[in-house]
Amino acid sequence: MHSSAETAQTAGALAHTLRPRHVTMIALGGIIGAGIFVGSSAAINIAGPGVLVSYALGGLLVFFIMRMLGEMAHARPGLGTFAEYAALGLGRWAAFMTGWLYWYFWVITVGVETIAGAKLLQPWLQHSGIDAPVWEIGLVLVSMMTATNLFSVRAYGELEFWFALLKVASITAFILLGIAFIAFFGPALTHTYQTLTGDGGVFPNGLATVLTAIPIVIFSMMGSEVATIAAVESARPAENIARAVRTVALRILVFYVLSIAVVVAVVPWRTLPIGFSPFIIALNAMHIPGAAPVMSVIVLTAVLSCLNSGIYITSRMLHELAKSGDAPRSFAATAGNQVPRLGILLGSVVGFLAATASIVSPNGVFLFLINTSGAIILMIYMVVAIGEIRLRHRLESEGEHLSLKMWLFPWLSWAVVAGIGVVLVLMAITPDLRKQLLWSAMSVVIIAIAYVVRRRAAPVKLI
Repeated sequence: MHSSAETAQTAGALAHTLRPRHVTMIALGGIIGAGIFVGSSAAINIAGPGVLVSYALGGLLVFFIMRMLGEMAHARPGLGTFAEYAALGLGRWAAFMTGWLYWYFWVITVGVETIAGAKLLQPWLQHSGIDAPVWEIGLVLVSMMTATNLFSVRAYGELEFWFALLKVASITAFILLGIAFIAFFGPALTHTYQTLTGDGGVFPNGLATVLTAIPIVIFSMMGSEVATIAAVESARPAENIARAVRTVALRILVFYVLSIAVVVAVVPWRTLPIGFSPFIIALNAMHIPGAAPVMSVIVLTAVLSCLNSGIYITSRMLHELAKSGDAPRSFAATAGNQVPRLGILLGSVVGFLAATASIVSPNGVFLFLINTSGAIILMIYMVVAIGEIRLRHRLESEGEHLSLKMWLFPWLSWAVVAGIGVVLVLMAITPDLRKQLLWSAMSVVIIAIAYVVRRRAAPVKLI
């Protein structure tokens, strides 16, 4: 006879209807967001052409984190979100901390992407004679993505598949156009060399700025880990996670390094304004007709994709927390179509409230929310890396054979921990990023206090 807990767990089971193509495209598209299409302008402004080294180093760090996640997920497939893998190595506190911090991070992201999408759409609607305020457009966007997630995980996967396909195709086309322009249709290669080196050299602001730009690069690459969460709802989680992990290095190299290389080779880096897509400027420099509207559609697709994934991620993370008793049990329940309906609705509502705060109090409440979530992803990566080291030591001491491993263990794993530490130090000494680090640390302290209170109220067994 099943216990009530087992019955509840069965009733709250997630679907396993995502296909390998869904997980593959979620992995491919997860790393391509508005961060590269627009946010790359800030990184280029800091480091000049040397930003290519920043993207290579940042990409390497994210790649190793994905490899660590892949190792843990392959060893214990279908366990849940990566918060549970962190708990395997470090104990229940790691799952509580990373789970709630990650939920908070993505809820704020839902708010940011809602406003970004609404502001992109507003001029188009006004051109069509529809004068709608930003908050109304944002409400429609959130409602659409919420409905998609409520319908089924397959609907989320299918929509994300096409979003990702468009992003991958567009950035691939941009790289191919750029290479063709540089090699055949544009000015001579000597002109390209002059564009790269003529304004202060490859490192115009010094080698130190290459490291200073890494935090911005890391934030733009956020989303790689989404594939490890989505793979849990596929028929073969271990195989799909391994596939995602093995392709991430190629994605970073092709999509980020090559595309940014095209930008700085075609357009003098100092002429790129912060906050405006350098891709549009590069396409205009290559005399590609209709570049601005086409790129605007692609950026909107990236924003909607991030919004869609944000709602999905917050619901799954809350579902996982509830299953382990770290969130109200009601969030562990799933509807008839095996989606965590309450988690989806809560993430959407809180995300929309964050979006509303950006309109009502852009320099007050919203700025506070942005600052308190700014460095959270790096702190989560740190916990994941240390968790992998602890778990790997334990599994090997038990004689378990691992088919997917982190290379050069434990030296490379500790190098990743040190690398994240360096990025956090860089944030601490960079005036524009220092506030984000301090406020994000405050978020960690609040979650830690919540864990202590929760453990005293209902002690849990540490893993």
